[in-house]
Amino acid sequence: MADDQHHGRSQAGGACGWRRAVGPLLLVNVALLPVAWLVPLFTARIPLLWRQDVSVITGLAELWRLDRVLFAVVLLFAVALPLLKGLAVAAVWYLVPARRAAPALRRMEVLGKLAMTEVFLLAVVIVGLKGVGLGRIEIAWGLHLFVAAALLSLASSLLAARAVARPPG
Repeated sequence: MADDQHHGRSQAGGACGWRRAVGPLLLVNVALLPVAWLVPLFTARIPLLWRQDVSVITGLAELWRLDRVLFAVVLLFAVALPLLKGLAVAAVWYLVPARRAAPALRRMEVLGKLAMTEVFLLAVVIVGLKGVGLGRIEIAWGLHLFVAAALLSLASSLLAARAVARPPG
């Protein structure tokens, strides 16, 4: 009976040592992504004439205006899928019984591969360069936050997979 109860416990319920940090890292990642979408990634400017801060949201708005297909691709692969992946991995960590966590995470590997933040970064830079022409692009602190969020997503997913692959002991 006690063994059955243990098998019904999620990874979060049975975590010890470094594994205790995995769940909070997953939650921080899910919370950090939308914040990273709102802050400026870079500033595009033409001296004395024009200045625009570009964030994920403003980049998407510009893509909507310029190219609806690229907008849809970026929205799906750089916004929706990373958030879905983060929520799914956190759900597995907190809600799925430990014995079923590893197969569930393996099935989600395709989400990680589809959540291509590089596609978004390239599209934003293209939009910025297209709009500026002779001006300059200045990197803003939001780009560092966005990259940190992408790296945290990768690291927390890898830690979760490692934790479920190797039982504590």
